[in-house]
Amino acid sequence: MTIFEKIIGSLDDKREWKAMEARAKSLPTEYRNAYNAIKKYLWTAGGPSDWKDSSRIFGGILDLFEEGAAEGKKVTDLTGKDVAAFCDELVKDEKTWKDKYRKKLNDTIDRG
Repeated sequence: MTIFEKIIGSLDDKREWKAMEARAKSLPTEYRNAYNAIKKYLWTAGGPSDWKDSSRIFGGILDLFEEGAAEGKKVTDLTGKDVAAFCDELVKDEKTWKDKYRKKLNDTIDRG
């Protein structure tokens, strides 16, 4: 990794993100609005914290939404009525990992 990439981040990651955002913009309105709402929820509710997880989660949502739109399904046919629970399930493993390390950090400092 170059110093340039350390400062502004990976250019390949930025290109991949822009490509995913372009895919989202091409979705039908219902799906595009849902994708943007899910994205906002995940960013504010403590969603994926690294690019690998973000790419996997948002790419998976786009794949699902593109298929659903092609089949003429509604967003909630794919996510269920509780869209927040759907989102929480997507990042469950990462939250479990974070919770484990948060507890370890707090326990370590609490002992001191």
